[in-house]
Amino acid sequence: MHRMNENKVNEIFGKLIRQTNKVLFVYDVEASSFIFLNDAFNQIWESTKESVLTDPVILFKTIHPNDREYLEKEYHELLSGILKQDIECRIILPNKEVKTLLLTPHLIKNSEGNRFIAGILDEITEVKDNIRNLERFAAKKNSVLEILSHDLAGPLANIQALAEMLSESTSSYENKEVQHVVQIIRKSSAQSVKLIRDFVQQEFLESANAGMFKRRVDLVEKIGEIIEQYKAGENLINKNFKLSTPNKPVFAYIDQDKFMQVINNLISNAIKFTHDDGLIATEIEEQDEGILITIRDNGIGIPERYHDELFDKFTRARRPGLRGEPSTGLGMSLIKTIVEWHEGRIWFESEENKGTAFYIKMPKT
Repeated sequence: MHRMNENKVNEIFGKLIRQTNKVLFVYDVEASSFIFLNDAFNQIWESTKESVLTDPVILFKTIHPNDREYLEKEYHELLSGILKQDIECRIILPNKEVKTLLLTPHLIKNSEGNRFIAGILDEITEVKDNIRNLERFAAKKNSVLEILSHDLAGPLANIQALAEMLSESTSSYENKEVQHVVQIIRKSSAQSVKLIRDFVQQEFLESANAGMFKRRVDLVEKIGEIIEQYKAGENLINKNFKLSTPNKPVFAYIDQDKFMQVINNLISNAIKFTHDDGLIATEIEEQDEGILITIRDNGIGIPERYHDELFDKFTRARRPGLRGEPSTGLGMSLIKTIVEWHEGRIWFESEENKGTAFYIKMPKT
């Protein structure tokens, strides 16, 4: 078999390094300096690699302020021996343009014990923008589905109740045709209410059953997008929505689709059990030991006899909403499971006729 000599291999890899659009680098930890950067650096930073090889501080100053603490933490964990890959961060160029980068670093030690970080860095700004738009539309879709389901389920439940009253009132007529028509109205409205809720529930189940893909996400931004959709529908569902957050991003590692479905589901439950003109308040609080998310309402509350079993599958705690919205009893069990997948914890406080508050405690990045 023909064997390629070492010079030929080096020539091929040299050409690959020169032609790739990914940044390849080697950083000397002890010297706090870069000892290699390929030409792709110039394209991403719109600056010369020579300037950074001379003064690495130039590069570090371009890191987005909200990502510096996170990158410092990842850096020290890498030096301690923890493997790292797919680290996302942002840079701000002198012209104020923001770019998103994906970093895969590796810690290497030579025979003298000197440490080097070698890795690949790729710009994913356009990809992230596309994903962000898709996620925004997905969050909007889920919120709109919940708003429409409550807006439609209410009138249909009223039609069902009126049909039952009409059936009782006309029973003395002994008119089979009238009774038949009334029964059709009652059954059709009941089936329609169930169909709407089943459709929303199926959306939640499909999201929960998909594979987990966690990444660093700003909870203030993403939960804010959901609340804005509900605020836009306040007139349709006759509820008031409030969001309280720190005046800065709050980051957590989450599967965005699944976790935002949890938030949607908790808000949906609050809507179901809160009277018209009631308040549903969401709060995000960054604490020393983690992130606390609270979703609170001033609705009818959860009877104390159901408190211990609320998160069980097929619990007796499942109840129709104030407008007759049905419940499968699966929602809270799935919510607890998804929160635990995220290494979080969920609990609640509730008092009948005063309201309910659900708390989610999440680890910080």
